[in-house]
Amino acid sequence: QVQLVESGGGLVQAGGSLRLSCAASGSPFIFSINTMGWYRQAPGKQRELVATITSGGNINYADSVKGRFTVSRDNAKKAGYLQMTSLKPEDTAVYYCRMFGGSDYWGQGTQVTVSS
Repeated sequence: QVQLVESGGGLVQAGGSLRLSCAASGSPFIFSINTMGWYRQAPGKQRELVATITSGGNINYADSVKGRFTVSRDNAKKAGYLQMTSLKPEDTAVYYCRMFGGSDYWGQGTQVTVSS
């Protein structure tokens, strides 16, 4: 069983930056072969994709965050990261990390609040 734990959320002013981390338990091999994704859910809205990074390093971003967010992973540390810059109030949401491929695991989420 894999557990994902997000950290790094908080309150930041518009234009600021935050770095989210996602720490995974379990086998490093299992972590390395799966895709990692970041999703977010704002109040009253559906959960949406923010970014994904495959085991091979292929990256995909939502249009709304391109050029502002950077996703990365460190397989040796079983960790994923989401560097967020030029934050906007509309980025306010609970951010979740996800590991998927053979199985599908989600973290509990971390709140990001961007004040105007």
